[in-house]
Amino acid sequence: MVTGEIIQTMSDSGDDLLGDFDQEEAPARARKRPRRKGRIVLGVLVVLVLAVVGLVAGYGLMLNNTMNQAESVSEAFPDDADRPATVEPDDGYEAPVNILLLGTDTRASGASLLTDLGSRADTIMLMHIPGDRESVQLMSFMRDLWVDIPGHGTAKINAALAYGGVPLMVQTMETIVDQRIDHVAIIDFEGFEGLTDELGGVTVDNGVAFSASNSDHHFEEGSITLDGEQALSYVRERYAFSDGDYQRVVNQRAYLAGLMDEMLSRDVLINPLKVNELASTMTPHMATTDTLGPRTVLNLGPSLVGLRSSDVNTFTVPTLGTGSEGGQSVVYPNWDGIEEIREALASGSMTDFEPAPAS
Repeated sequence: MVTGEIIQTMSDSGDDLLGDFDQEEAPARARKRPRRKGRIVLGVLVVLVLAVVGLVAGYGLMLNNTMNQAESVSEAFPDDADRPATVEPDDGYEAPVNILLLGTDTRASGASLLTDLGSRADTIMLMHIPGDRESVQLMSFMRDLWVDIPGHGTAKINAALAYGGVPLMVQTMETIVDQRIDHVAIIDFEGFEGLTDELGGVTVDNGVAFSASNSDHHFEEGSITLDGEQALSYVRERYAFSDGDYQRVVNQRAYLAGLMDEMLSRDVLINPLKVNELASTMTPHMATTDTLGPRTVLNLGPSLVGLRSSDVNTFTVPTLGTGSEGGQSVVYPNWDGIEEIREALASGSMTDFEPAPAS
């Protein structure tokens, strides 16, 4: 299939991230089961989509130079002896890919994304790309989740960053999910402000009306269109809700669903300059490990060709509700539900996986 045909397919089907492809190159795709409804996710998936679009449309070299603007996380992984074994791919599958995503609040102008990360990182997610490449799973971990921090006892999961930086956060996450983290990406929420404005606004299906405590914005229930400043307020807000971070996670997903709808529009997909502008807007607000450099992303791209937005499934890791430990509010993990996630992550496919609900 030539580039023009790929672009035409993408623009004709807004729900298909990368359109059709040569079935002889990926016979497993021809046997795919019916797809179920899913939602779209955070900044690294934005960059992955841009990279894959750039790959099939011939923009790869341009995007390679742009993506190099991202800050580098030089030390991110614990000693190998403290980590789960590398998963060998099953017959007919590729190796799974796990990306730890950390979302941060405002940093000082010009400062590194890694500065004071322990006090600013308040969104923790794991992106899992199974070996069959038929879906992408994005798991949200409540930042107050009460878990064991290796070498430090039980504490909120976010404390791992304060105790031992990114390596300890990686080790903590690997202990919870029993999977090796391959890559780490840190996303500054301020990047979404510029990205939203670059797209001319993002329309969001807002489930709960609220007035933001962090700005003078009010968000009505239903379909609303956000500019960049409004979007930043929308994804940050948690104090306006009785369940705090639970609703904020839902709102972040709603925003990202609208963001991806805009990115998958014909005007974006067939415009190499627009694709590069969007990447240029986002990458200064990202820090990634060297393992997630442009070459890795572009090499991952072909295996994701044919992935649709409905194949991207997001959920909050199951919990048992909130409580108090030493005078601090915490969220208790549902370890039975987490064990089900571990088993699913260890399989080659998560196409039919349904997580336990978060309390």
